Amino acid sequence: MRLYSGQAFYPTRLTMDSSDASHRNRLADESSPYLLQHAANPVDWYPWGAAALERARCERKPILLSIGYSACHWCHVMAHESFEDEATARVMNDLFVNVKVDREERPDLDRIYQTAHQVLTQRGGGWPLTMFLSPEDQRPFFGGTYFPKEARYGMPPFRQLLERVSEYYRTHGDEIRQQNDALVRVFDDLAPAPASRQQTLDRSPLEAARTALERDFDDRFGGFGGAPKFPHPTSIDFLLRFWRATAGGQQPDVKALLMASLTLTRMAEGGLYDQLGGGFCRYSVDMFWMIPHFEKMLYDNGQLLAIYADASVATHEPLFRRVAGETADWVMRDMQSPSGGYYATLDADSEGHEGRFYVWIPEEVRSLLEPDVYAVFARRFGLDRDPNFEGRWHLHTYRGLEEIASELGICAETAERHLGVARCKLLGVRNERVWPGKDEKIIASWNGLMISGMATAARALSRPELARSAMRAVDFIRGQMYANGRLLSVAKDGHARFPAYLDDHAFLLGGLLELLQAQWRSEDLDLAISLAETLLERFEDPVSGGFYFTADDHEQLIHRPKTFGDEAVPSGNGVAARALLRLGYLIGDLRYVDAAERTLRAAWPAVGKYPHAHASLLLALEEWLEPPAIVIVRGAREEIEDWRRELDQLYAPLRLIFAIPADNAALPAALAGKSAGEGVTAYVCRGTTCSEPIKSLAGLVAISHS
Repeated sequence: MRLYSGQAFYPTRLTMDSSDASHRNRLADESSPYLLQHAANPVDWYPWGAAALERARCERKPILLSIGYSACHWCHVMAHESFEDEATARVMNDLFVNVKVDREERPDLDRIYQTAHQVLTQRGGGWPLTMFLSPEDQRPFFGGTYFPKEARYGMPPFRQLLERVSEYYRTHGDEIRQQNDALVRVFDDLAPAPASRQQTLDRSPLEAARTALERDFDDRFGGFGGAPKFPHPTSIDFLLRFWRATAGGQQPDVKALLMASLTLTRMAEGGLYDQLGGGFCRYSVDMFWMIPHFEKMLYDNGQLLAIYADASVATHEPLFRRVAGETADWVMRDMQSPSGGYYATLDADSEGHEGRFYVWIPEEVRSLLEPDVYAVFARRFGLDRDPNFEGRWHLHTYRGLEEIASELGICAETAERHLGVARCKLLGVRNERVWPGKDEKIIASWNGLMISGMATAARALSRPELARSAMRAVDFIRGQMYANGRLLSVAKDGHARFPAYLDDHAFLLGGLLELLQAQWRSEDLDLAISLAETLLERFEDPVSGGFYFTADDHEQLIHRPKTFGDEAVPSGNGVAARALLRLGYLIGDLRYVDAAERTLRAAWPAVGKYPHAHASLLLALEEWLEPPAIVIVRGAREEIEDWRRELDQLYAPLRLIFAIPADNAALPAALAGKSAGEGVTAYVCRGTTCSEPIKSLAGLVAISHS
């Protein structure tokens, strides 16, 4: 079948006006901000569910499935062009049962139909995703991404496409059934057989990934590949760890450190980073990190917060420390709900234009700053150059402070102070603008990534308030998103829903293990163990190993995904494997270690073929090959915190530190046996072997760094 396959094509940015339609459709009863954005469309939208599927079966109408998310610019464009248009809506309502899905609420559906899109069109997917499904079994027979209302970019008008798809469905039933059967066979073949028990798991994928990343590295601007350029924080983390593993040898891998640090520096200096408010946008549309796609996602910032914090300890680079601190401040200021959970996204658009909230004109900035302050700021961020974004200026670092200070005849410290004054003033003015939309969903998986980032930064930056922020998020999840021993995926307006997915369990488990290192709470360990048990009981593939994306009692869909590659977020299988390894060694439960090994074996064929696309699994592999040193420090709270802070001053990714107060009795046997005695006592465990009690900080530093 070759009607037409839409592609993820991004033409010149369009201006959008909000719909003023007075009627409301079924989405008005939903809590998702994305679905509510479409509640006034003339399209007769359904949320995914029994009502829509039953109507499609009864009326024998194909399903038009539209998947997007609230911060998606091109989702807004297609909504404005087509879904708010009465004539287009009539065609959609006459010919299809129309279903709208928020990918952040239903990543299971998004994974399935993105994969189907790739199989059907032989192209990568994206959002908005537009798929046409058979009503009997919800198998897709045609699809694309963004479709324009009028013919352009080589695409037919959306209304014409709708009519052609409907006609094809009515007249080519046998061909569609054959195609659907073939698609199911492709789904079944997606996961190759696992490595056998005789297969040796070794470092070869680590070495191959290191080589591949260097091949793709942009040695001028940092990052990997060309435009559009994404941060790839898991790859940066991998390189930083790779360097550290070689740092004590005869040939330290300085190039790995360079690739990581140059990428972090260029991103921090560029327009990808919010130079006034902190935090990172989704990706750069150019190779220079200058102009971003302006949406800010919690999952990106959770990962980048952790890697900048780690890099600040590894390199002692002040820029990395500042960016980590500012990003954490932005999260607490703008993205943490009063109840404790972290919000999902900030939209790219405000007042109908992408990026309007963030850009400036020199005259406005000059009117707000003193002349000497403006002189530094304009040179630093390019206001003395041509505009770089639709006739306006998006802040991007152009010149170093030393050079600017020398040109102006001032010292670098004065220039730095001027920048601080300017950034504070402009941020206050910017905050009075019309804000981008904020998606206030609390997503368990993304909160897990931010909990991990906050906990890592709390230790690296010696800022305990960041750990308290993470604990508030954990307490919200435990109180509002955890019921009857099961985690829920999404919360909004006091209501949690949707059974949690693999990523929710894995990312939250990983975040809890980071948070326990920043602030021990036995109830957090209990939650971590409960999540691990659910992974083994409900998600693990008992035959081939690894974890499915959905639980065994989840809604039955056309496919049960089990994927290993990193995407915008790290692989749930990779994060689960590493977290289970760490938890298993911490509490002495080798069932978790064995499950991690089974995951690595299940993923081994995919990892061997494309190692650099599986960085999170490579991090798990590294810790399976060389179990991390687990340092347990017992004693009075104030004293053990002093020991922990001393150990936190060295970047040691293959070391975990848990400072457990001596009066904490609610511990698993493996931890309870490591008592304090008199004063402070530490133990260093590697794998299943632990040291004798260590009574001096100097002795602990020596043995834990060896």
